[in-house]
Amino acid sequence: MKRNKEKNTKTGGIPTGRLLLLFLKGSKGFFAVSILTSLAVAALDMVNPQIIRYTVDSVIGSEPSALPAFVNSAIDRLGGPAALREKLWILALAVVLVALVSAVFRYLQRLYNTKAAETLVKTMRDRLFRHIQSLPFAWHMKHQTGDIIQRCTSDVDTVKNFLSEQLTSVLRIVIQVALSLAVMYSMNIRLAAASTLTLPVILLYSAFFGKKIGSRFRDCDENEGLLSAIAQENLTGVRVVRAFGREKYERERFRAQNDKYTSLWLKLSKLMAAFWGMGDLLSGAQVLIILTLGVQTCLAGEMKPGAFIAFMTYNSMLSWPIRRLGRTISELSKAGISLRRLSDILSSPVERDRENACEPDLHGDIVFDNVRFAYEDCPELLHGISFKVKAGSTVGILGGTGSGKSTLVYLLDRLYELPADGSGGKITVGGVDIADMRARYLRKNIGMVLQEPYLFSRSLADNIGITRENLPMEEIREAARIACLDETVCSFAEGYNTFVGERGVTLSGGQKQRAAIARMLTEKAPILVFDDSLSAVDAETDAAIRKELDSHLGDATVFLISHRTSTLMNADWILVLDRGRLVEQGTHAALIAAENGLYRRIYEIQRAGAEEEKGEEASGREDPGETTSEPEKEAMEGGESRE
Repeated sequence: MKRNKEKNTKTGGIPTGRLLLLFLKGSKGFFAVSILTSLAVAALDMVNPQIIRYTVDSVIGSEPSALPAFVNSAIDRLGGPAALREKLWILALAVVLVALVSAVFRYLQRLYNTKAAETLVKTMRDRLFRHIQSLPFAWHMKHQTGDIIQRCTSDVDTVKNFLSEQLTSVLRIVIQVALSLAVMYSMNIRLAAASTLTLPVILLYSAFFGKKIGSRFRDCDENEGLLSAIAQENLTGVRVVRAFGREKYERERFRAQNDKYTSLWLKLSKLMAAFWGMGDLLSGAQVLIILTLGVQTCLAGEMKPGAFIAFMTYNSMLSWPIRRLGRTISELSKAGISLRRLSDILSSPVERDRENACEPDLHGDIVFDNVRFAYEDCPELLHGISFKVKAGSTVGILGGTGSGKSTLVYLLDRLYELPADGSGGKITVGGVDIADMRARYLRKNIGMVLQEPYLFSRSLADNIGITRENLPMEEIREAARIACLDETVCSFAEGYNTFVGERGVTLSGGQKQRAAIARMLTEKAPILVFDDSLSAVDAETDAAIRKELDSHLGDATVFLISHRTSTLMNADWILVLDRGRLVEQGTHAALIAAENGLYRRIYEIQRAGAEEEKGEEASGREDPGETTSEPEKEAMEGGESRE
């Protein structure tokens, strides 16, 4: 968060003006109509005080009319002030008609302003979501999901509220203030000057408070993102929280962040209270001064009562818009912070293919040539990895936690990119560098089952068939059968229409993994990756799935990552990684024949623990194969903790 904060305050990403133009696409016309109708309202607001002034001074009183000549001509055709004195209902009707016309324009202003605001929000969210979908996998790993969601919701609403409620009213406020001042100065220069004296003070203190409000709002906004991230993590990881009895710890963690967030908003509220309190004080003082001076002016005979009533009406029209303009300045600070946070997302570079990127046949040999890789701000994880996988073969990958097994297949799928200067080596398929391929095409042709399978909040059929549109149920069931899931699903009351909760929480670990395998099989990709995707199933189911896969994979090239030697032993070739280095490779028979080899030690440890694992299976444990003894951990683990 600190790094993002510095970026926002210094560079701001995309310039604010350009960003607003991007967001306003499709809503500018609505905003234009809203502004025009608000100007009509401002003009109509000038009329009724003059009608009241004319009624009091010229109809009820005997003062000459101060209305424009064309209005006086119309009144004369009606019989002049004397006739209106007998028919005051005409003047009352004129006030009502002006109010009705003003109400129509207010309705149109609100209608088009709402259309503009909602169109703006839709445009903002669509653009943000589309951009986020195109950002590299590495970007997502560096940003918390809760913070991203908060930016796309709370910050979007802040910008919308500013544009729809503040910015669109600025022009109307300026016109209304200008008209009010012009009329007031035409009525009495001394009173108008006294009324104007407070305006610079209101603008100055609004600018002063606006800067402070913006700074504190930024702190509130960023801490709201942290609070959202904590809530999102706990809701999606509720099983882990419950399993380890961490409810109290997580409640305290949430409460501490919530207390901090609340305290920041209370500080901001105190500042806002001082801002509005000072505004009320200045406005009240200004009204009191004008009222006192106005009474003295009327008593001195320099102003008539009707004119003074109209003047006070215009003064009230003046003070509130000026305060509203001050509020706009303070709200501008908040909107500016939100725009910079949104700009931080939109200015992040998206994935781009090289010029003339190709879509070659991916049924060829796969070669890793001196591959070196390090995650950002981390030591090098992979150290000169080189190997060749023949097309249509199955390669097993064994290694301890942090040895780089998953990183290898992430690089193959270009979830992470090797350095463009070639210092990290290269990966080729059929002799073509994957960096020269279209990323979308490459990933479409690599089926992956990750360590933590993700299922969406949809039915099982939707989750399995998500790789292709309108996938027939026969193919969905066939893929589930190969993954040894069909029989299980048929035992559910809703079958394949069974709704899967968020992240698959309604399924067991083994069922989620088998559903993910079935989903990958529907893609029918030429390259398949199983990243420890059988860890949550028992040994018998593991063997059954591998048997089905062997008979249905056809000419696909398969990467099989596992901690179990029993899962890898039938692979055509096995790679053994240790702390980011390829220390052994060969067939199962060749590797167990090697004395003091790492693969052989792990194999013997797991075989020696077979009887204990069977006992655990008998006690109802779903995945005894995942349990490893301390000697095995010593043999398998070590090195960097991040794969």
